[in-house]
Amino acid sequence: MYVNGQVLTNDDHFQDHILHEVPIQIYLDKQHSDIGFVENISPHYVKINGTFYNRALFTFVSRPGY
Repeated sequence: MYVNGQVLTNDDHFQDHILHEVPIQIYLDKQHSDIGFVENISPHYVKINGTFYNRALFTFVSRPGY
């Protein structure tokens, strides 16, 4: 699966995290912004905790076991 700290970029990365209910952490300019479960994805956004995060602005990191 994914290792703790692995950066997620592809649609299949996010789909796997939805399917297996693995939390992800969100960063903006290397600063922690949020952590939660992926609710939905589009080519431009990832929805986590009811908030849409722009995929071009934020970094998404796998946090299995969190």
